[in-house]
Amino acid sequence: MTEKEKSHAEMLYQPGDPELAADRDVTVKKLHDYNNIHPLDREARQAAIRELLGHVGENCVVEQPLFCTYGYNTSVGDNFFLNVNGRLMDSGKITIGNNVFIAPGVSIITEEHAMDVKQRIEGLEYTHPVTIGDNVWICTGVIVLPGVTIGDNSVIGAGSVVSKDIPPNCLAVGNPCKVIRRINND
Repeated sequence: MTEKEKSHAEMLYQPGDPELAADRDVTVKKLHDYNNIHPLDREARQAAIRELLGHVGENCVVEQPLFCTYGYNTSVGDNFFLNVNGRLMDSGKITIGNNVFIAPGVSIITEEHAMDVKQRIEGLEYTHPVTIGDNVWICTGVIVLPGVTIGDNSVIGAGSVVSKDIPPNCLAVGNPCKVIRRINND
């Protein structure tokens, strides 16, 4: 099993593996190109983001600058908006639904280092996928941690640290992020 396959299987893996390092180098080049396209050249930006991410739905806007680890592990649905300084730490899979709005400075993280000190010193880590449902709004400065699912129609308040799943139709805020009320979407 390759290190990439291990990472997708949520097994301990070595991110310094030559294949993964080469993939990150390709992503760094694509990110440099994307982040240096004139902001008003929407056609070139759209073409570049489709080259960078694994799947991009219709009517998607990703503001510059953007950072991602691989790009190809991220899938976004239709009517997606990611504001400036988005960080997609996509060593594992990130799946984002339709009609999702993400504010400035949001980090979505799929990787975590090993807890065992010897493994951590060796640089080993795990990935856990992040899934964001349809019609979600993630406010400024939110950090979404590995393995989290955010349910459809939910709103995550500014500055929150999402370490556990958030059910559908909820307003959740804080560090750690907690549901403070249900959202009535009738």
